[in-house]
Amino acid sequence: MITQPYRLYIERKDATRNMARFYSLEIGSNLFGEICLTRRWGRIGARGQSTAHQFSREEDAIDLFLDLAGRKLRRGYRPRMRAR
Repeated sequence: MITQPYRLYIERKDATRNMARFYSLEIGSNLFGEICLTRRWGRIGARGQSTAHQFSREEDAIDLFLDLAGRKLRRGYRPRMRAR
């Protein structure tokens, strides 16, 4: 059982390099009750790719979540800015 939801959606844009990428992370449960970390990434506006990792402990999923989020933030990904 997940104690609290974990979700992250970040983007990296650079018009000079024609770069518009997204990366998302989410921790939830699968149909069998296992803890599941789902990663999605790709070009903004496209379906992209995804992969899922199963864990027996929520703490292990959180550790990977924080590690992956830190890597992407160091590479220049930032939360999406909302239009006003």
